[in-house]
This record gives sequence, structure tokens and C-alpha cells, in this order.
Amino acid sequence: MAENAKPILCLGEAIVDLICEEELDSPAEAESFRPHFGGALANVAVATSRAGAPAALAGGVGDDAWGGWLRGRLEAERVDLRWFSLVPGLQTPLAFVTFDREREPAFAIYGDGIDAGMHSVSDRLAEALGASSALIFGSNTVVGEPERELTMTARRLALEAGLPVLFDPNIRPNRWSDGLGPAAELCRAMVPDAFVVRANADEARMIAGLEAGSSAEEAAEALCELGARIAVVTLGSDGALARGAAEADVPAPQVDVVSPLGAGDSFLGALAAGIARRGWHSNAVAGAMREAVDAGSRACLGWGALS
Repeated sequence: MAENAKPILCLGEAIVDLICEEELDSPAEAESFRPHFGGALANVAVATSRAGAPAALAGGVGDDAWGGWLRGRLEAERVDLRWFSLVPGLQTPLAFVTFDREREPAFAIYGDGIDAGMHSVSDRLAEALGASSALIFGSNTVVGEPERELTMTARRLALEAGLPVLFDPNIRPNRWSDGLGPAAELCRAMVPDAFVVRANADEARMIAGLEAGSSAEEAAEALCELGARIAVVTLGSDGALARGAAEADVPAPQVDVVSPLGAGDSFLGALAAGIARRGWHSNAVAGAMREAVDAGSRACLGWGALS
């Protein structure tokens, strides 16, 4: 890509993941935690940059030691930080992460949360989108106000400007105190006119209103019927598929999985970068998906979201 190419704007959170790197029957058994870089959209921004496309992160964390640690990691990964702030008086969010015997993660988040960091970019949102080539966001910033309003404004401005919009539901049940019904409804409203919606099979079924026995292909097609141009459904160790304006079925390489944490974020970042490098054409999705599946698989080789 050209050196002066506009970055892909990732709107969302950066968090310090404090990870207990072992399987547990209960989080109470944890004896030690190791810090890792985290936050879904921060992960996507780093994955995008690593895959060869410029990326920017819009949001903020506290102006404290952990916030400086996160910013330093982002700088080292060449993420554009013009719209990422260290906010005085805020406490950078920390997520204590433990894994059960199936290596599925559980999160306990402490700090001022996503909403406070998001507020720091509210008066620069139009500027950020005007300097960007595309927008990526997820459901973590539509859980509550005012971050929901900010996210919906960003989506509207991006669509009005003709920018590709990529939406990753990334529904984490522990963040939705009212249950998953409101989550599905809000995510459904984000699907129309999206260039790409990336979801796992369960999320795709939930948003499309399909029964649990529906196939991933049916779920992807249903997302397109809701208005997504391209629906990409990730299938874990079985790879991923795309339906809509692009169709692809991509198997995943066999890897020895340490942790699935961050695999979806790495997949989406590599997918966005691959499409961007090919000019944001729908016929570029198949090639980009092969790169994305490889990136998602590599993310499973370590405990943290990014190794």
C-alpha cells in the first residue's frame, strides 16, 4: 500500500489483560497473573497493522502507568494514535482472565471502563473518520450510553461518507446484564449497509434470529438478507466461510491450541488489511480470508490475544 494511505479506524477499547496461564476449575484457584495487551478493537488495530495496512485506534485509557504501558505497545506496533488519549483522572481498565478446563476464558474487568475512554474521542470523531479509509467497530461500545450514541454516530458518518464499515458483534454475555435479547437486537440494527459483518456461528444465528440447529451457511445468508454486503462466519478449527457479494469456504490449518483468546480479533484485523490492500473490492475477500484464517490460527498459539 502507499505510504500515505489513510488508516483503517478501529473504534473501541484497549485493556490490560491480566492472565492466569493455566487451566482452572475455579477462578479462585488462580495464584498468579501475567499482563498481556488486550481490548477487542485495540487487538484488531494491531492485527491490521501487522498484516500490512495502516490502522488507527480511536478511544482512550487512563493517564496512569498501565495506560502508558498500553500506549507504548500500540506505538511499537505502528498503530496511529492521533485519536487515542491518555485521560487524566481515569483508571485504565484491567481484565483478570482465567481459563476453565476447556480453555474457555472468563473475564472480570476493573477500572473506569470503556465508556470513559470512549468519551475522550467524542469531539474528534468527524475528524478521525475524515482522515480514515474505513471503520471497524464491535458490540462492546453499544452496551450502554454514551458510548452507544458515539458508536452509532460514527457508523452513520462513515456510511454517509461512503467508507466501508466492518462490524464485529463479539458478544460477551457477561457484559449484557439484561440478557442476550437486547444484545441481539442492537447488533441486528448494526448489520444493514455493513461492508462486512464478522461473527462466529452462534452470534450469527442469534442476530439473524435462527434456531440453534441452523447451519453456519444459513446464518451467513440470513445476515446478508438483513442488509450486510458480505457476511463472514468464523468456525474455529474448521476455518471460516463468506456469503453475499463474496463467497468463500476456507479451512483452518491444524495448530496446537493454547488459548482461543483474541483469535477473532486477529482474524478480523488480517481480513480488513487484506481487503484494503486489494482496494476494498468484494472479489478480494476470498484471498484476504485465507490470510485471516492463518492469523486467527496463529493467535491460538499463546495465552494472550497477541503474542
